[in-house]
Formats: sequence, C-alpha cells, structure tokens
Amino acid sequence: MRNVTVAQASDMPTVSVKRELLFQALGRRYTDEEFDELCFDFGLELDEITSEKDIISKEQGDGKAEGASDIIIYKIDVPANRYDLLCLEGLVRGLQVFKERIKAPRYKRIMPANGGVQRLIITEETAQVRPHAVAAVLRNITFSKDRYDSFIDLQEKLHQNICRKRALVAIGTHDLDTISGPFTYTARPPSEIRFKPLNQSKEYTASEIMDLYRTDSQLKHYLHIIENKPLYPVIYDSNGVVLSMPPIINGNHTKISLNTRNVFVECTATDITKAKIVLDILVTMFSEYCEKQFTVEAAEVTYHNGKTCIYPELAYRREKVKPDLINKKIGISETPSSLAKLLTRMCLKSHVTGNGNNIEIEIPPTRADIIHACDIIEDAAIAYGYNNIQMTIPKTYTIANQFPLNKLTELLRQDLAAAGFTEALTFALCSQEDIADKLGVDISSTKAVHIANPKTAEFQVARTSLLPGLLKTIAANRKMPLPLKLFEISDIVVKDSTKDVGARNQRNLCAIYYNKNPGFEVIHGLLDRVMQLLAVPPSKESGYLIKAAEDSAFFPGRCAEIFAKGQSIGKLGVLHPDVITKFELTMPCSALEINIEPFL
Repeated sequence: MRNVTVAQASDMPTVSVKRELLFQALGRRYTDEEFDELCFDFGLELDEITSEKDIISKEQGDGKAEGASDIIIYKIDVPANRYDLLCLEGLVRGLQVFKERIKAPRYKRIMPANGGVQRLIITEETAQVRPHAVAAVLRNITFSKDRYDSFIDLQEKLHQNICRKRALVAIGTHDLDTISGPFTYTARPPSEIRFKPLNQSKEYTASEIMDLYRTDSQLKHYLHIIENKPLYPVIYDSNGVVLSMPPIINGNHTKISLNTRNVFVECTATDITKAKIVLDILVTMFSEYCEKQFTVEAAEVTYHNGKTCIYPELAYRREKVKPDLINKKIGISETPSSLAKLLTRMCLKSHVTGNGNNIEIEIPPTRADIIHACDIIEDAAIAYGYNNIQMTIPKTYTIANQFPLNKLTELLRQDLAAAGFTEALTFALCSQEDIADKLGVDISSTKAVHIANPKTAEFQVARTSLLPGLLKTIAANRKMPLPLKLFEISDIVVKDSTKDVGARNQRNLCAIYYNKNPGFEVIHGLLDRVMQLLAVPPSKESGYLIKAAEDSAFFPGRCAEIFAKGQSIGKLGVLHPDVITKFELTMPCSALEINIEPFL
C-alpha cells in the first residue's frame, strides 16, 4: 500500500524518456510495475506510459497519428527543484547511484592543454538589457540522434523551469569548429543586427526576425522580453559571425549537428546565480559523452570593467549536519554511518566525523536545490523510504476542530437534501460565455479570474457564479422526470486587489427548480428554510428581507435581491427566457444564489 507521495513543488515538470533507451542505460529491464515502484522509492512519479502515436491521436485525433512512432515512452514527474533529473542522462545517473550500482561521478573543470582558453567579452551596452553571461566548452563530445534530442530537450526544460521562460536565463549552444573566438556579447539597435536565424535560408535584420517569429507557436512567447528595448543583445565571434540573439534565436551558422565534436555553451541572463546553475546542469549532464568523461573545458568571461571570471564554476561545497537532528526530524533511529550511506545514495557523498556526532556532506554542483539542512534531511528520508518510517502516536494530545466554513457547508447540505433537492458538484473552471454572454453580462464586469494559457475553451476562467454549472447539469439531464431540483454549495473565485494573490474564494449556495411552471414559490420557500436553519428571522433590522431588483439573468419584475446581516448576500427569481435558451433548456426555471460566509 502507498501512503505517501513525495511532492516538493506544485508544478512538476514531466520528463519523457524512451523505455528501451532507459532500460539500456540502467543495464536491466523492469516491468512497468517495477519501474513505477523504483520511481516511487526515489521520490518521483511515473505519470504515464504512452507513445508518440498515442499522444498525437489524443491531441489531434486518430487520423493525424498515421505513421507516428509506436516506441513506448515513460513520462516521469520530477520535483521542480531537481534540475539534475530533467533528462535521461541525469535520471539514469541518479537512479544508478540510488541503487548503489555506480558511485556519483566527480565533475571536473579543465583548462585547455594549449592554453587557448575560449573568451567571452561582455560590453557595457548589455547592462540595459541582459547584463550577465557565462560560458563553457564541451570538448570532443560524441552525439547520437537520441543524445542530441535529449540535449535539446534539456535546454527546453530548463528554459521553461528555472529560466522562467527565458526571462532570467537563455541558453545558446554552438558548434565551436564553425566559429573563432574571442566572442563578444554586446547590445545594438535592431536595425544594425543582421544574420541568418536557425533553420532559415536567408538573412534578416533583428526587427524582421521579430516579425518573422510573431506567429511562431514556440518563439512568440519570448519576443516580449526584449521587444520594447532600444538595443537587442547579440553575440559575435571574432569575424563578426552572429552566434545568437538571446533570448530569441541562435544563428544558423553555428547550428549543432550529429557530427559536432566541440560545443560552445553560452547563457545570457538577468540573474547571474541562475545562469551559473543552468550552465552547471547542462555541462554536467552531457560531459558523460565527452572523450574525457565528466570533464568540462573552462571559458573565460570578461566584464567591461575588467573583472574576469572562469566558468563553469562546478563548485563542490561541504555542509555539516548532526545525525541526531536527521533522526529526530524524520522520526527514525539510524546510526550515523547508515545515515551517511543513505545520503551518499542520493548523490550527496557523506562520511561521519568527530566521534560520530557529525556527518559531513559534500554537495555536488548538480544539486543547487540543497540550500539548507532540511533539504539534506529530506533526501535522507527519501533514501530511507517514507513507507519504512514507523507510524507513532504523537506525544501531545490535541483535539481537531472542523473548519467553521466547512462545518456550516456540511450542515446546510444535509438540510437542503432533506428539503428534496439533489446535490450537484460542478467544475470550478468554465468558459467565458458561461458566466458572461449566457447570463447577459459583459465579461469585464464579472471580476473573473482568467487563465493565461487555457488548454480548452471549456476552462478559460474561474467561475464567478454557481448558476451556469447547475444549468449545464440540467441540460445534461433533460431526460430525467420533472421537476428537477438541484443545489450546490461550493466556492466561486473573484478578483480582489486587497489579497496578496489578487483573488479570493467565496462560499456560495445555489439552488434551481426546473419544471413546467417556474416554481418561484418553491425557491422562495427554500430561502425561508435556509434562513430558519441559520436562525435569521425575517425582519428589516436584525434579520433578512428581499427587495425587488433588476438583473439581466432574471425575468424583468421577477427578481429580488436578498439582504441579511445588513448586507446584500445574493438574488433569487425566475430566470430570463434568453438565459434558459442559451443553456439549451426549454422549460421555465427559478433560481437562488447567496453567499453563506456572512452567517459564520
């Protein structure tokens, strides 16, 4: 039985790896269940077992999937802070060390034998757009089609994740044998930059390139980063060849192919710390394929003020943690040496020091996520196995209380069901039409929270009313015998500038009566029953009252606003025929929607 899943971030990147390549690299075969178990033990999750064909047919229909590959792909969810597991190479390395089949590799920065270190010079113009850059060389590397795909895919994963869609860092990788250093990273007016972008057959100016990619499904998302700047960043070699115009596109001249032997890696950035991490991850992952495994050739970066830095840093650092602290925090009682062994299995080489009262841990350059002792303790817990931790009864007795709002919701649910209404649970997201056009209001007046990149038209905004969900439920159940009496008590979401996230949830109660006659008296009776349950008498001062009101969703002259506790809490009435037809219904309908939070 699984009683725990390890999650360190809400938005977990998914790594897709070909099953055959994975098993080949791991040196053994697994059944799908065994591999799922292995992922779980390592704090990952095997999200899906699929193939290119399945993915295309799911997204675009079976017709489009003709001729697509049947190769089985594992989609693995990786915690968002584990940049070292975002590609097949890092994943296999992590798993092999975890299973104690190999020791964690030692990454080394080396200076070129002939002393001709590659140099990148940063000019002061870059300060206005992207002030930082780091660089390195992968020397004598051997690519295959799969390695090359993995190399490109890792860059994409990093761009989406730590690079914050290239806003903080943008990675450029170039065939070093097609260019000659030293390289210059500068910024120029767009009209002065001319080059042939990646996979294009002719030269464009920077302004033309921006227009060219305005419709590109992938690159259009990055144009805004530099679009309105007076100068655009650009990297030249000593002969004036353009390597790239970060963060948009590389030049076609330096394009990497399967025959590339030497790769020049540059990362331009607005955040130098992130840039160092990205460079470290990229070169450590693929240095495995260099002639001298796990070595990276250094590059020198010179700022306009004369300051010089050597990259990649590939810095190892040491941390000390007391074994007692690890045991106490996890709730286990392991010896210091076995704790050190557990950490070593997580690529954190550890040994016991000072009569066993300290563990010294070496943090490799691949583990930028280790910031504090608690990160080390978490890794020890993963290696120990969450399911192996004995459950114990806490030493302190505390009595839990239900959250008041949920308690009120539960009580109301019981009584609404007793009043003959059926509960429905509908989606918290809906289309813009549902909460605006169909109810006869403008979307801008709804205070709706919009989703930036909705995957479907059905889920564009968070609902600002429970009514559309219930009307859609009735439309889907038109064949059921009349009358239909439905209710829902759930959260709606509205924009609220006073909240730190810019929006707030509000618990609403909505009920609908659908029959051959509108049944306003049924809904009005339900309101009286709800108020009776909440011990709110019908009175102007201290209780509740209803006043005639106008609302585009309701029939003129058949709508009332409900006031209680001195404030407006919602409306009830007979729905407008236009609203009913827009939700594909044919009978009259009356509804009630109120906010129940004031009654807590």
